[in-house]
Amino acid sequence: MDPIRVKMRGACYLPDSDVLKNFELLTPTKSERVRIVTQASSMVERLRTNSSPSMMELFLGEYGLSSNEGVALMCLAEALLRVPDAATMDALIEDKIVPSEWGKHLGESHSALVNASTWALFLTGHVLNDSGLGIAGILRGAIKRLGEPVIRQAVASVMRKMGQEFVLGQTIQKAIERSQTFEAEGYSFSYDMLGEAAMTEDDANNYFMSYADAITQISNAASSDSIQENPGISIKLSALHPRYDLLHCDQVMQDLVSRAHSLTLLAKSAGIGLNIDAEEAARLDLSLDVIEAVLSEPSLIGWDGFGVVVQAYGKRANYVIDWLYRLATRLDRRIMVRLVKGAYWDTEIKLAQVQGLPDFPVYSAKHHTDISYICCATKLLMMSDRIYPQFATHNAHTIAAVLQIADEKNVTDYEFQRLHGMGEALHEQILKERGARCRIYAPVGHHKDLLAYLVRRLLENGANSSFVNQIFDVDVSSMAVAADPFDKLGMPGTEITHPKDIFAPRRLNSKGFDLSDSTVLSALQQVRSKHKTWEFGTQGNVHKVMNPATGKEIGQVRFLSGKDVQTKIDSAGLWKASAKKRASVLRQVADLYEENADDIFALLTHEAGKNLPDCVGELREAIDFLRFYAAEAELNPAPPAGVFVCISPWNFPLAIFTGQIAAALASGNGVLAKPSESTSMIAYFAIELMHRAGVPASALQLVVGQGNIVGPELCSAPSVAGVCFTGSMATANIINRTMASQLPSHIPLIAETGGLNAMIVDSTALLEQAVRDVLASAFQSAGQRCSALRMLYIQSDIASDFQKMLFGSMQALVVCDPVRIDCDVGPLIDQAAQEKVLQYIDQGNILLKTKAPEYGFFVPPTVLAVSGIGDLKEEIFGPVLHLATFNSDELDQVIDEINTSGYGLTFGLHSRIDDRVQRVLSKVDVGNLYINRNQIGAVVGSQPFGGHGLSGTGPKAGGPRYLPRFALQNLLCVEGDLPPRMTAKEVSNAFAKKRNFLPLMPVDLPGPTGESNRYSLVPRQRVLCMGAGAEKYVKRALELGCYAIAATLDEDDLTLIEDLEAVVYAGPNSARVRQALSKRAGPIVPILMDENFEVWLMREQSICIDTTAAGGNAALLAG
Repeated sequence: MDPIRVKMRGACYLPDSDVLKNFELLTPTKSERVRIVTQASSMVERLRTNSSPSMMELFLGEYGLSSNEGVALMCLAEALLRVPDAATMDALIEDKIVPSEWGKHLGESHSALVNASTWALFLTGHVLNDSGLGIAGILRGAIKRLGEPVIRQAVASVMRKMGQEFVLGQTIQKAIERSQTFEAEGYSFSYDMLGEAAMTEDDANNYFMSYADAITQISNAASSDSIQENPGISIKLSALHPRYDLLHCDQVMQDLVSRAHSLTLLAKSAGIGLNIDAEEAARLDLSLDVIEAVLSEPSLIGWDGFGVVVQAYGKRANYVIDWLYRLATRLDRRIMVRLVKGAYWDTEIKLAQVQGLPDFPVYSAKHHTDISYICCATKLLMMSDRIYPQFATHNAHTIAAVLQIADEKNVTDYEFQRLHGMGEALHEQILKERGARCRIYAPVGHHKDLLAYLVRRLLENGANSSFVNQIFDVDVSSMAVAADPFDKLGMPGTEITHPKDIFAPRRLNSKGFDLSDSTVLSALQQVRSKHKTWEFGTQGNVHKVMNPATGKEIGQVRFLSGKDVQTKIDSAGLWKASAKKRASVLRQVADLYEENADDIFALLTHEAGKNLPDCVGELREAIDFLRFYAAEAELNPAPPAGVFVCISPWNFPLAIFTGQIAAALASGNGVLAKPSESTSMIAYFAIELMHRAGVPASALQLVVGQGNIVGPELCSAPSVAGVCFTGSMATANIINRTMASQLPSHIPLIAETGGLNAMIVDSTALLEQAVRDVLASAFQSAGQRCSALRMLYIQSDIASDFQKMLFGSMQALVVCDPVRIDCDVGPLIDQAAQEKVLQYIDQGNILLKTKAPEYGFFVPPTVLAVSGIGDLKEEIFGPVLHLATFNSDELDQVIDEINTSGYGLTFGLHSRIDDRVQRVLSKVDVGNLYINRNQIGAVVGSQPFGGHGLSGTGPKAGGPRYLPRFALQNLLCVEGDLPPRMTAKEVSNAFAKKRNFLPLMPVDLPGPTGESNRYSLVPRQRVLCMGAGAEKYVKRALELGCYAIAATLDEDDLTLIEDLEAVVYAGPNSARVRQALSKRAGPIVPILMDENFEVWLMREQSICIDTTAAGGNAALLAG
């Protein structure tokens, strides 16, 4: 194993201070640092006295990320130029421009162009803000209507001007023509063909052809024998393959290496340099493998134009440089290394938190990145025999440091680089005064392709602490601008929560697995991929277990007989320990889960058909449940209700199984745990770990067997105090009727029953992001999630482009045995499920049906055309997506269709118009809403999960109201007068006068940076209060915001009242009331008899919003 790569991986998640210790020998002395600051300060002073800042530098100086206007501009730049339809463009402009205070910026900039742009934006905001009354208001409204095309043109012009400041030309030919003016002044160029990572194989081919054409065009401008003097090109490896990650390493190495090699051969023959651009930290290991494979090709011998970009903010940068130097030495080459500070800092911070990584792969303080850059620059200058250093920076202190170190080491063969449109005056100074080589990194592409790039530059340079933001600000002294970062060594930077602490102090975040580390993957695969057989259970009949991916037997379990089940019921009892003790044991279970991850992953793979990312997600969710409910029980202890039956599904055989049990146990209840017969081995293993951790056997009984045999016995046992169920609505109704006829009326049923989940994508959405989220939402876990996307609405203006990208991305999905590391989509759970879904697909209007293996229980990811959600008669539990289009003026109609379905679980929206987001959020009637992200994978404690209507009863799992449902109830006293007698029709007519109430004040829940998680309560509307004292219960319900009616009526009439949401009852006829409610068609209607019934009259709603734009987090970067 490569020792440098080993050290590299070891450094990835070390604390900043530990990594920086490796730079001690590369750190300038105190006297050297003083000279650097003095020189840098002098450079700044000369810039302010003698130079004219670029339009972009002035713009960023005026509109920093600390201002609403700066963020509004960033949002406009990110979305406006890709919106094809005028109506949506007008809505986006109004949404971003009106709320901001453009007037305060009038005349503030030194640039007439910036002031003109401000004036245009000010007038636009003034015209659009037509809230005034009277004649003035009417006139302003008329101007707005008449002037929308003019306004649209003015704002688009501002956005295009911003883009032109960063983009040299829309084609490589135009860029080369425009570069000649700069080349005459002594600059050289490196061209970057704009675009996101490839989403499809067609994308990859198109990017390859674009790069090849660009190299050919650039070769015509390469007039020198020196590569260093000639223009060059930068390429992104992720643009050359649609699945560019370590999980698809074999595909990447097979396909991408040959493409990259072809481009390098073209560059060699053209006599130009080619740089491999840096990407996200998760791709570094894979990129180095590709780089080594390409550079090792004998055909590249004698060419010194191969280049690699190294990001100094990465904790592995030091070792990457060592590795590149050793590779160049071994191959007897000289390569180029472009040192940059790094472009994805905020993204890396968020991903580390979301994935539960050991630490951040990047420095958490900006000054530590500056220190790393200077030390890495020193190393590069010391390696100039094999490396041609290229220093990309706009920072005067960094440039001064490089100049001084190079002078001391007597190195002259290097260059500086800047972005087109940035750092012009500073680089002009070093070009003219020092004769240093300067290269301009120049993006090339169409306006729609520059969006992500433009936002990234705005984010990097718009922060108050940014050098670009400060350099021409006379209120900041030149010494402050040129401050020595080594003076802050060890000091914290922006306050950032460590990945393990994002839920602190209540609990630890579950530990993640770095699937971008080949050693981690290798260790996981060694156990997970090993074919073995398991045997679980000692009582009952033997039941063979089959692998759904292969159809082969992998072991056996024992299914209990009716007599065995009764023994379990009779043996079950409360967990008689303190809340603190129970919490401690549940945390120990969580620890044991982490320690036994290998075995859990193997079972999840072979019994449940889970691929590796799903295995990781499932284990982490189970651990989160254990720790969350442990903390909740300690914080709010309550007396237990008794023994709970927990019936869990096969699609989350560890997470949901564990979550139900943990909630009941945390409250001190006993548990009869009934797993799905399809995934009983996982349940056996989990129960073994729970018992090993200290959960008493009497308090936790595993009941394994056929649902139609075991279920009725469990749900009718007189000792049962509650039932927790996740599964189909049909099964939930059977359980509800069984409980109604056999158990006391107040016994709760907690049911989560799936959904017809929709997503809307409007024309402001970033297509690449929306397609990625649709792929995950519809096809991850083979679509076998209750939260999965079933119904996708695409705005007709973008439907063609969206479908092309979606279909191409689907064809790149790998459908195979999940034991393989590259599996994207695994099998369905069994043959019956497979046959049902395939039959459904064959009857539909197929837009795309991909391929799947002939063996096992696979179903190819499929898209069906429908007119809308009304065409879906039931939830199809598999990788099937239904697609419809809508016009921009039909959004409200689409929302009404979604609400009419009766389901209320998850919903997704992709839009950059804040006002539209708020409007949709206020209207869509579901439990979990997701904005500008996928709609699966609810995180415990961040996005409490569960729906209403046909999607379940509530409360939400992983939320603050879940544990109280497992507590002992204090029943209402039967006292007071009976309410007036009414017929079902009279009650329905009274409910028709429904009032609309807003949700109660939302609460922010913890989570990663770049994400808003809000939890709110919504009063139920149609609440019927019956029995003695019903009038006072109505009063209490009305105070909550519910619409409640008190009435006495025949129990049979309860089946006739439309859209009834809850019944509050106190009286002797509760059994007949519950039985009548259980016969209703549609959603399960609870009978509430608890003294604290108000708690259950509130529906919960979770809203998760990705607050980043094109991956950029303005809030995190603005500090």
